Amino acid sequence: MPLVELVRLPNGAEAELLRGRIESAGVHAVCFDAGMNIAESVGLMIPVRIMVLDEDLAEARALLAEFENPGNGLAAGALDR
Repeated sequence: MPLVELVRLPNGAEAELLRGRIESAGVHAVCFDAGMNIAESVGLMIPVRIMVLDEDLAEARALLAEFENPGNGLAAGALDR
């Protein structure tokens, strides 16, 4: 069961917030490279990747689209790809 990339985010805190929301909806997700972008502005070079199981990708994308609506608790533009 390979992991595939769902989205990349420049901010580790927002990535963890999104990962938690995806997990709370029942889809296992992990953050890769979260410790690599702790310095200011490094997120532009080393974004945090949210990874999901290949078979969960469609469901995770649907959740991502749902979370992109205004008033979702994420910063504006946080999920721009």
